Amino acid sequence: MAETTLNPNLDALDHRMIELLKVNARLPIVNLAKALGCARSTAQMRLKALEDAGVITGYTIGVGSTRAPNAIRAMVLISMESQNEPDVVRALARRHEITKLYSVSGRYDLCAMLMTESTQELDAVLDKIRLIKGVVDTFSTILLSTKLDRPE
Repeated sequence: MAETTLNPNLDALDHRMIELLKVNARLPIVNLAKALGCARSTAQMRLKALEDAGVITGYTIGVGSTRAPNAIRAMVLISMESQNEPDVVRALARRHEITKLYSVSGRYDLCAMLMTESTQELDAVLDKIRLIKGVVDTFSTILLSTKLDRPE
């Protein structure tokens, strides 16, 4: 499992606990203790300490999309003129089809995650993105299926 780098004061047991909870935040304390190889009281105490220290800030559930089951999801990489970045980001943020927008390094400056009802709608949104003043280039790809989706 990948080592968590939240806090350098955490020991290996804390890191393993966090990794297990990332996979299943509803893991019962008894099962958590067993997986960690420690007493239930130790796991409970460590969990409370992580919560009190603000390392664990909450537990969440995943909710299925409220969009149609056949919704088209796509990732669009966007290259832009740096002086136009604030205007480009504002224009993209107004598009309801864009669910997430990331700043990225490399050839492209932004990565937009989109969801549309059809490929025709996706095509129209891509055309509108390309018309935004300051957008230089785009590269898009349609997401086919989700192989793993954990909370961040």
